[in-house]
Amino acid sequence: MWDVLKDRREALEGKDILSLFDRADRAAAYSVETDGVLLDYSKTLIDDAACSALVDLARSSGVEERRAAMFAGKPINETEGRAVLHTALRNPDGPAIEVEGEDIMSGVRDTLARMRSLAEEVRSGRFEGAGGTIEDVVNIGIGGSHLGPEMGTRALGPYHDGPRCHFVSNVDGADIHDTLSGLDPARTLVIVASKTFTTIETMTNARTAHDWMAKAVAEPGAQFVALSSATEKAAEFGIAPERVFAFGDWVGGRYSMWGPIGLALMIAIGPDDFDDFLRGGAAMDAHFRAAPLAGNMPVMLALTGIWHHQVCGYPTRAVLPYDQRLARLPAYLQQLEMESNGKRVTMTGAPLSTQSGPVVWGAPGTNGQHAFYQLIHQGTQIVPCEFMVAARGHEPDLAHHHALLAANCLAQSEALMRGRGLDAARALMAQAGHEGEERERQARHRVFPGNRPSTTLIYDLLTPFRLGQIVALYEHRVFVEGVILGINSFDQWGVELGKELAGTMADVLSGDAPLDAKDGSTRQLVTFVQSQRGRSAL
Repeated sequence: MWDVLKDRREALEGKDILSLFDRADRAAAYSVETDGVLLDYSKTLIDDAACSALVDLARSSGVEERRAAMFAGKPINETEGRAVLHTALRNPDGPAIEVEGEDIMSGVRDTLARMRSLAEEVRSGRFEGAGGTIEDVVNIGIGGSHLGPEMGTRALGPYHDGPRCHFVSNVDGADIHDTLSGLDPARTLVIVASKTFTTIETMTNARTAHDWMAKAVAEPGAQFVALSSATEKAAEFGIAPERVFAFGDWVGGRYSMWGPIGLALMIAIGPDDFDDFLRGGAAMDAHFRAAPLAGNMPVMLALTGIWHHQVCGYPTRAVLPYDQRLARLPAYLQQLEMESNGKRVTMTGAPLSTQSGPVVWGAPGTNGQHAFYQLIHQGTQIVPCEFMVAARGHEPDLAHHHALLAANCLAQSEALMRGRGLDAARALMAQAGHEGEERERQARHRVFPGNRPSTTLIYDLLTPFRLGQIVALYEHRVFVEGVILGINSFDQWGVELGKELAGTMADVLSGDAPLDAKDGSTRQLVTFVQSQRGRSAL
């Protein structure tokens, strides 16, 4: 099937995306709409033959069967022998799902109810710190325990009517220092998110926060919450069992914001809006499970990505939300995709026969237009773009701002496709008064190759429900791509080696372990760090 797609790509070489719109219903035929969200992938060089081959690739790769196995709780995370059931977290009213003979849904419902109870107590002021009502919540985590709740809390700013929420992830002391500066420890709640309660970056920050609070609070552990399965370790930290929220090993970190890892988000926006967020994710799940492949939004978004990266060979993908509140979405999706599908072997351990996942990056529009769109429009490499925009914003008094924002989003995708030829550039320069060689020189700087692909995801308003749909859409997109590549999207062994070496490197830096075994470069770098320690920062 890969050969069929490669042949189709060669057949389309030199063809303009714009010419595909000679077909009157091109836009409608190359779009998927579900529950108020529209995905338009018509501005790509995918024609009927390519689309048919892509759908056949998904079917022959077993996407439908693998999808059914995931929702049924089968251990599709085969390298770790685990089920993959983050979808269960956002469907508490769903049917029983058994994992190793035990129905997990009663636990899901119980945990959600406990989260709701704590969130309501904190928001209402019934849960108090040593100095009174909780004014600030500090979430300490890393990776999926940080990016998800931080992104969601920023995205749903208009619904944020609870305590101020802050997020710490980096073991760099600047992160925890700058976050805690100005906060009142007696009126701060700290959430420590670590499944094992051993994650070195998270626990280092947690101990620093504990020491900070202990200077002003007699029982600092009473103002800590643990999102962890290690109840005993949390108890040793001073956190009572009723403030420990566990989740099963069938939830991966980067898929975990639907459950306890989303507690900070729930406290920020309230349990009812958090429920709407869950319902949005569940709605996308229902669509993903029921829609035929060719009309399935996650499947077609995934197949568009497969076409651009594995078939066309474009190495990166830009995520461009035209929404300032989605500023952290590109980073969230970067982890979701690159940690999931950045693999080099298939499920069997055999080397991949094609490229693994692309480099994912991006920034919100219109900021990105004044940063990297130059390369996207006129650079020598093609960067498929994924635009995202709401039809309206949350600020009716500033509707003219949103109109300009949306206009920029739609214009950029059109400009990438249309481009500007040399003749048109010459005419512009002639109008500007340039003649002869100077006109030619100036014109060549104003040529846009065009024919650069993009998709657009559009919806009415960024609500909790819509955010749930968007996050679930991208989760399932990553799943589909992983199935097609034949890899396990739910482990992350690639993060282990550096962490292992970091443990011994700390001893080397302190002088408690020998430096001799290290390579020349590392010895030089360690020696420089050691020589600078103890010097004033001024």
